[in-house]
Amino acid sequence: MVNTAFSLLRRGSLLASAEHQRSILEKPNGFPMFDERLKTSGLPPLTATSMKVLQINVGKLCNQTCRHCHVDASPDRREVMSRETAEICMRALAASDIPIVDITGGAPELNPSFRYLVEESKRLGRHVMDRCNLTVLNLASQRDLIEFLAAHEVEIVASLPYYQPHQTDAQRGEGVFESSIQALHKLNEAGYGKGGKLKLTLVYNPVGAFLPPRQASIEADFKRALKRQHDIDIDGVYTITNMPISRFLEFLLDSGNYDSYMHKIIGAYNPHAVESVMCRTMVSVGWDGTLYDCDYNQMLELPIEERAGRNIKDFTPERHQGRVIMTGRHCFGCTAGQGSSCGGETI
Repeated sequence: MVNTAFSLLRRGSLLASAEHQRSILEKPNGFPMFDERLKTSGLPPLTATSMKVLQINVGKLCNQTCRHCHVDASPDRREVMSRETAEICMRALAASDIPIVDITGGAPELNPSFRYLVEESKRLGRHVMDRCNLTVLNLASQRDLIEFLAAHEVEIVASLPYYQPHQTDAQRGEGVFESSIQALHKLNEAGYGKGGKLKLTLVYNPVGAFLPPRQASIEADFKRALKRQHDIDIDGVYTITNMPISRFLEFLLDSGNYDSYMHKIIGAYNPHAVESVMCRTMVSVGWDGTLYDCDYNQMLELPIEERAGRNIKDFTPERHQGRVIMTGRHCFGCTAGQGSSCGGETI
């Protein structure tokens, strides 16, 4: 299913350039820089503490074109991780004790090496997470995908903007909500979302230029509405703040909401959220093997500190211990309110 709703996206425009996005975020406009705010709140520069997650972004190919997508993924993208790079990722994993492998995209399941990554990670005894858009599970080419995921006890972390069709379709395209509900029923039938080993967690991103509500509150709403309206069970909901990058940045600029949104996330800066931001315990691998502190830095083409080695072929956990995190104003999104990470609230 292809979402054509985001007609404002200008492929090849200056905004499609990571360099131009960085220049927008970094220009002198009265907003404090993130490192400055850390200092004024009595905190040292961000550094990596331990390696708990190897996040592998297998590329930008996707069966959807969502208007909030920080990856700028779509069906016409050709940035796809090669089998060679996937094998290097698994060699790096084998040489470490990193317990979690987080596979993302795009729609990661469309990468030819996705199942290889799952099988090898499980063979090495690691927990595997699949960042799924749900509708990919309904593609004819993926008819056995749910069976595969269940057999390998892969945790599904699935994006669903809201439990009502209008808000979901507004962000992801007409018919996406209905297709997502069909996929959720299939996952429930396979044993997902029932409180057992097959964990099913949904991800909530705000549809507009505002911060997400408290995670416990929106999770209760999702569980109640999905059960009552569709007889669907889930294990939980993560709330993730929309980062002012890529398509969401373009939306903010086109709608005149950029300054107000930046004021909002900077004004909601919470120093207590800093300790648990995801970049401190993970390393993110790009489709071409380049290493980043997080998936957001990857989209802004901000690679990790050079001394740590900037390609997966050079990865060793020891080199990453204590590395200085590359930051920018977009980092205020992860420290606003209750904090935001790939695992939801940080506080």
